[in-house]
Amino acid sequence: MDKPNIIEYSVFGRYALFTDPLSKTGGEKFSYQLPTYQALKGITESIYWKPTFTWVIDECRIMKPIQTESKGIRPIKYGGGNDLAFYTYLRDVEYRVKAHFEWNENRKDLAQDRNENKHYDIAKRMLERGGRRDIFLGARECQGYVEPCPIDEGEGAYDRTSLSFGIMVHGITYPDEAVRESEKGKLTVRLWNAQMVNGVIHFPRPEECEIRRVLREDKQKSFVFGENFSGAGEFEGGDAFGVVEDVS
Repeated sequence: MDKPNIIEYSVFGRYALFTDPLSKTGGEKFSYQLPTYQALKGITESIYWKPTFTWVIDECRIMKPIQTESKGIRPIKYGGGNDLAFYTYLRDVEYRVKAHFEWNENRKDLAQDRNENKHYDIAKRMLERGGRRDIFLGARECQGYVEPCPIDEGEGAYDRTSLSFGIMVHGITYPDEAVRESEKGKLTVRLWNAQMVNGVIHFPRPEECEIRRVLREDKQKSFVFGENFSGAGEFEGGDAFGVVEDVS
Protein backbone atom coordinates (compact mmCIF):
# COMPACT_ATOMS: atom_id res chain seq x y z
CA MET A 1 0.00 0.00 0.00
CA ASP A 2 1.25 3.47 -0.91
CA LYS A 3 -1.33 5.40 1.15
CA PRO A 4 -3.12 4.93 4.50
CA ASN A 5 -6.56 4.64 2.78
CA ILE A 6 -8.42 5.77 5.90
CA ILE A 7 -12.13 6.49 6.14
CA GLU A 8 -13.85 8.08 9.14
CA TYR A 9 -17.58 8.00 9.64
CA SER A 10 -20.46 8.26 12.07
CA VAL A 11 -22.88 5.35 12.43
CA PHE A 12 -26.07 5.79 14.42
CA GLY A 13 -29.50 4.30 15.00
CA ARG A 14 -32.40 3.93 17.40
CA TYR A 15 -31.36 0.45 18.58
CA ALA A 16 -28.37 -1.87 18.46
CA LEU A 17 -27.88 -5.51 19.49
CA PHE A 18 -24.28 -6.71 19.71
CA THR A 19 -25.19 -10.05 21.22
CA ASP A 20 -23.23 -11.44 24.15
CA PRO A 21 -23.01 -15.17 23.26
CA LEU A 22 -23.34 -16.08 26.97
CA SER A 23 -26.93 -14.81 26.90
CA LYS A 24 -27.96 -17.09 24.02
CA THR A 25 -28.06 -20.30 26.05
CA GLY A 26 -31.51 -19.48 27.40
CA GLY A 27 -32.86 -18.48 23.99
CA GLU A 28 -32.68 -14.78 24.82
CA LYS A 29 -30.27 -12.07 23.73
CA PHE A 30 -28.48 -9.42 25.74
CA SER A 31 -26.32 -6.81 24.03
CA TYR A 32 -22.73 -6.03 24.86
CA GLN A 33 -22.31 -2.45 26.04
CA LEU A 34 -19.94 -1.80 23.13
CA PRO A 35 -19.91 -2.77 19.47
CA THR A 36 -17.56 -5.64 18.67
CA TYR A 37 -14.73 -5.33 16.17
CA GLN A 38 -16.56 -7.79 13.92
CA ALA A 39 -19.77 -5.75 14.01
CA LEU A 40 -17.93 -2.57 13.00
CA LYS A 41 -16.07 -4.47 10.30
CA GLY A 42 -19.42 -5.70 8.94
CA ILE A 43 -20.78 -2.15 8.93
CA THR A 44 -17.70 -0.93 7.07
CA GLU A 45 -18.01 -3.77 4.56
CA SER A 46 -21.63 -2.72 3.99
CA ILE A 47 -20.32 0.69 2.96
CA TYR A 48 -17.99 -0.89 0.39
CA TRP A 49 -16.08 -4.17 0.15
CA LYS A 50 -14.35 -6.46 -2.29
CA PRO A 51 -12.53 -9.72 -1.42
CA THR A 52 -9.42 -8.10 -2.89
CA PHE A 53 -8.88 -6.21 0.38
CA THR A 54 -9.63 -6.42 4.10
CA TRP A 55 -10.95 -3.63 6.31
CA VAL A 56 -9.08 -3.03 9.57
CA ILE A 57 -10.94 -1.16 12.33
CA ASP A 58 -8.55 1.19 14.14
CA GLU A 59 -10.70 3.12 16.61
CA CYS A 60 -14.29 3.57 17.76
CA ARG A 61 -15.47 6.57 19.75
CA ILE A 62 -18.62 6.28 21.89
CA MET A 63 -20.66 9.45 21.37
CA LYS A 64 -23.86 8.86 23.36
CA PRO A 65 -24.53 7.49 26.88
CA ILE A 66 -24.81 3.69 27.06
CA GLN A 67 -28.50 2.89 27.64
CA THR A 68 -30.40 -0.38 27.39
CA GLU A 69 -34.03 -1.27 26.73
CA SER A 70 -35.67 -4.71 26.98
CA LYS A 71 -38.42 -5.87 24.63
CA GLY A 72 -40.65 -8.91 24.53
CA ILE A 73 -39.98 -10.82 21.30
CA ARG A 74 -41.68 -13.80 19.64
CA PRO A 75 -38.79 -15.45 17.74
CA ILE A 76 -39.36 -18.38 15.38
CA LYS A 77 -38.42 -21.75 16.89
CA TYR A 78 -36.16 -24.09 14.95
CA GLY A 79 -38.82 -26.82 15.17
CA GLY A 80 -41.57 -24.51 13.95
CA GLY A 81 -43.95 -22.11 15.66
CA ASN A 82 -43.02 -19.19 17.90
CA ASP A 83 -41.40 -18.78 21.27
CA LEU A 84 -41.41 -15.96 23.84
CA ALA A 85 -38.17 -14.23 24.79
CA PHE A 86 -36.79 -10.94 26.06
CA TYR A 87 -34.09 -9.16 24.05
CA THR A 88 -32.11 -6.36 25.66
CA TYR A 89 -31.01 -3.71 23.16
CA LEU A 90 -28.79 -0.68 23.32
CA ARG A 91 -30.94 2.40 22.77
CA ASP A 92 -30.14 5.60 20.85
CA VAL A 93 -26.56 4.86 19.81
CA GLU A 94 -23.92 6.74 17.86
CA TYR A 95 -20.33 5.74 17.17
CA ARG A 96 -17.50 7.40 15.32
CA VAL A 97 -15.32 4.89 13.48
CA LYS A 98 -11.87 5.08 11.91
CA ALA A 99 -10.87 2.27 9.54
CA HIS A 100 -8.48 1.55 6.68
CA PHE A 101 -8.14 -1.21 4.11
CA GLU A 102 -5.20 -3.46 3.26
CA TRP A 103 -4.72 -5.97 0.47
CA ASN A 104 -5.79 -9.49 1.34
CA GLU A 105 -2.55 -11.40 0.87
CA ASN A 106 -4.48 -14.69 0.87
CA ARG A 107 -6.11 -13.59 -2.39
CA LYS A 108 -3.21 -13.78 -4.83
CA ASP A 109 -5.76 -14.81 -7.46
CA LEU A 110 -7.31 -11.31 -7.31
CA ALA A 111 -4.03 -9.38 -7.57
CA GLN A 112 -5.09 -7.83 -10.89
CA ASP A 113 -7.86 -5.97 -9.01
CA ARG A 114 -5.39 -4.21 -6.69
CA ASN A 115 -5.99 -0.64 -7.81
CA GLU A 116 -5.51 1.29 -4.58
CA ASN A 117 -6.72 4.72 -5.72
CA LYS A 118 -9.81 3.36 -7.43
CA HIS A 119 -10.97 1.29 -4.46
CA TYR A 120 -10.38 4.18 -2.06
CA ASP A 121 -12.28 6.65 -4.24
CA ILE A 122 -15.21 4.24 -4.54
CA ALA A 123 -15.23 3.68 -0.76
CA LYS A 124 -15.43 7.44 -0.14
CA ARG A 125 -18.26 7.86 -2.65
CA MET A 126 -20.21 4.99 -1.12
CA LEU A 127 -19.77 6.49 2.34
CA GLU A 128 -21.11 9.84 1.14
CA ARG A 129 -24.19 8.02 -0.18
CA GLY A 130 -24.88 6.14 3.05
CA GLY A 131 -23.30 2.83 2.08
CA ARG A 132 -23.75 0.38 -0.76
CA ARG A 133 -25.81 -2.09 1.29
CA ASP A 134 -28.20 -1.68 4.20
CA ILE A 135 -26.52 -0.93 7.52
CA PHE A 136 -27.46 -3.05 10.54
CA LEU A 137 -26.28 -2.50 14.11
CA GLY A 138 -25.65 -6.09 15.16
CA ALA A 139 -29.08 -7.44 14.16
CA ARG A 140 -31.35 -7.03 11.16
CA GLU A 141 -34.09 -5.35 13.18
CA CYS A 142 -31.62 -2.63 14.21
CA GLN A 143 -31.36 -0.32 11.20
CA GLY A 144 -28.32 1.94 11.13
CA TYR A 145 -27.22 4.96 9.11
CA VAL A 146 -23.74 6.16 8.16
CA GLU A 147 -22.28 9.47 7.05
CA PRO A 148 -18.75 10.86 6.70
CA CYS A 149 -17.55 12.47 9.92
CA PRO A 150 -14.11 13.03 11.53
CA ILE A 151 -13.68 10.75 14.53
CA ASP A 152 -12.60 13.62 16.82
CA GLU A 153 -15.40 16.01 15.88
CA GLY A 154 -17.91 17.08 18.54
CA GLU A 155 -18.21 16.14 22.21
CA GLY A 156 -18.77 12.54 23.27
CA ALA A 157 -20.47 11.28 26.43
CA TYR A 158 -17.28 9.58 27.69
CA ASP A 159 -14.52 11.91 26.51
CA ARG A 160 -13.13 12.15 30.06
CA THR A 161 -13.96 8.59 31.12
CA SER A 162 -11.94 5.36 30.95
CA LEU A 163 -13.58 1.98 31.62
CA SER A 164 -12.83 -1.73 31.38
CA PHE A 165 -15.53 -4.01 29.97
CA GLY A 166 -13.84 -7.35 30.57
CA ILE A 167 -13.49 -10.20 28.10
CA MET A 168 -15.53 -9.70 24.94
CA VAL A 169 -15.72 -11.34 21.54
CA HIS A 170 -13.41 -9.49 19.17
CA GLY A 171 -14.47 -11.30 16.02
CA ILE A 172 -14.13 -14.33 13.77
CA THR A 173 -11.17 -15.05 11.52
CA TYR A 174 -12.35 -16.68 8.29
CA PRO A 175 -10.02 -18.89 6.22
CA ASP A 176 -9.44 -16.25 3.54
CA GLU A 177 -8.33 -13.67 6.14
CA ALA A 178 -6.13 -15.85 8.35
CA VAL A 179 -2.64 -14.46 8.99
CA ARG A 180 -1.31 -17.11 11.38
CA GLU A 181 -0.18 -20.22 9.53
CA SER A 182 -1.81 -22.48 12.14
CA GLU A 183 -5.23 -20.96 11.37
CA LYS A 184 -5.23 -21.08 7.59
CA GLY A 185 -8.00 -23.32 6.35
CA LYS A 186 -9.83 -22.94 9.66
CA LEU A 187 -12.54 -20.84 11.30
CA THR A 188 -11.24 -19.13 14.45
CA VAL A 189 -12.97 -17.05 17.13
CA ARG A 190 -11.06 -14.24 18.86
CA LEU A 191 -11.60 -12.60 22.26
CA TRP A 192 -9.96 -9.63 23.98
CA ASN A 193 -10.02 -7.57 27.17
CA ALA A 194 -12.05 -4.55 26.05
CA GLN A 195 -10.85 -1.15 27.26
CA MET A 196 -12.24 2.33 26.65
CA VAL A 197 -9.80 5.21 27.19
CA ASN A 198 -11.28 8.73 27.22
CA GLY A 199 -14.29 7.50 25.29
CA VAL A 200 -12.26 5.75 22.56
CA ILE A 201 -11.79 2.02 21.96
CA HIS A 202 -8.45 1.20 20.35
CA PHE A 203 -8.89 -2.24 18.80
CA PRO A 204 -5.95 -4.65 18.47
CA ARG A 205 -5.47 -6.08 15.01
CA PRO A 206 -7.12 -9.51 14.55
CA GLU A 207 -3.77 -11.35 14.49
CA GLU A 208 -2.73 -9.62 17.74
CA CYS A 209 -5.58 -11.08 19.84
CA GLU A 210 -4.04 -13.66 22.15
CA ILE A 211 -7.30 -15.27 23.31
CA ARG A 212 -8.46 -17.38 20.37
CA ARG A 213 -9.87 -20.79 19.58
CA VAL A 214 -10.17 -22.74 16.35
CA LEU A 215 -13.80 -23.76 15.82
CA ARG A 216 -13.55 -26.03 12.79
CA GLU A 217 -11.88 -26.76 9.50
CA ASP A 218 -13.11 -24.56 6.66
CA LYS A 219 -12.06 -23.34 3.23
CA GLN A 220 -12.10 -20.00 1.51
CA LYS A 221 -14.65 -19.18 -1.14
CA SER A 222 -13.49 -19.23 -4.74
CA PHE A 223 -13.90 -16.05 -6.79
CA VAL A 224 -13.59 -16.06 -10.58
CA PHE A 225 -13.55 -12.88 -12.69
CA GLY A 226 -16.60 -12.71 -14.91
CA GLU A 227 -18.46 -15.49 -13.09
CA ASN A 228 -19.05 -14.61 -9.43
CA PHE A 229 -16.70 -11.64 -9.05
CA SER A 230 -16.27 -8.18 -10.56
CA GLY A 231 -13.61 -5.92 -9.13
CA ALA A 232 -13.36 -2.15 -9.11
CA GLY A 233 -14.07 -2.26 -12.85
CA GLU A 234 -17.71 -2.88 -11.96
CA PHE A 235 -18.10 0.88 -11.57
CA GLU A 236 -16.47 1.96 -14.82
CA GLY A 237 -18.81 3.79 -17.13
CA GLY A 238 -21.62 3.98 -14.56
CA ASP A 239 -22.80 5.86 -11.51
CA ALA A 240 -21.72 5.30 -7.91
CA PHE A 241 -23.81 2.17 -7.46
CA GLY A 242 -22.90 0.24 -10.60
CA VAL A 243 -22.92 0.28 -14.35
CA VAL A 244 -25.70 2.24 -16.00
CA GLU A 245 -26.96 0.64 -19.18
CA ASP A 246 -27.57 2.82 -22.23
CA VAL A 247 -31.27 2.43 -22.89
CA SER A 248 -31.51 5.15 -25.54
